[in-house]
Amino acid sequence: MYTRSLSEAPVVGLEDKVRELSESGKRVSVLWQEPDALSFVARGREYRSEFHINPSDEIMYMIRGEMKLHIRTPEGKEEIVTIPEGGLNFTPSGMPHSPRFPPDAFALISERQRRPGEEDRFQWYCPSCDALLHQETFTVDDYQKDPVSKAYANFFGSEEARTCGKCGEVMPAPESM
Repeated sequence: MYTRSLSEAPVVGLEDKVRELSESGKRVSVLWQEPDALSFVARGREYRSEFHINPSDEIMYMIRGEMKLHIRTPEGKEEIVTIPEGGLNFTPSGMPHSPRFPPDAFALISERQRRPGEEDRFQWYCPSCDALLHQETFTVDDYQKDPVSKAYANFFGSEEARTCGKCGEVMPAPESM
């Protein structure tokens, strides 16, 4: 049962959100965050390399630019799906995915807010031997806290986390985040 009137259901201009993110330098603008709906506009991160494992289904729409969506199959193989500007993608819950697009590209992401006890996982793999390097786990109670940026700060802030236990390769930290 809905409890809001139509006057409380805002209409959002996606181009306005794109302009706002471009001018502010921020990476995410949350549009809605309700128990069964979470929508935000995301600006690309040039340094994105992790695979996100989301406990809910996710729909990605490319407002501007192109995304290379890296996924890991159930067998652990990495594949890439290209989502062009104006393209739409459905990513099922539990699928490790890495949405890679430049800072001048923007996506609308729709999923559901996390349920109590659900966790998001962020995994990095060795660029040399493909072994799991590191995993960050977060309980995401408020998407405005930007869990992706926190996961990156933790990972790239630790040389130990970036060092492969299998082959010894050290994943370099990006120049800027």
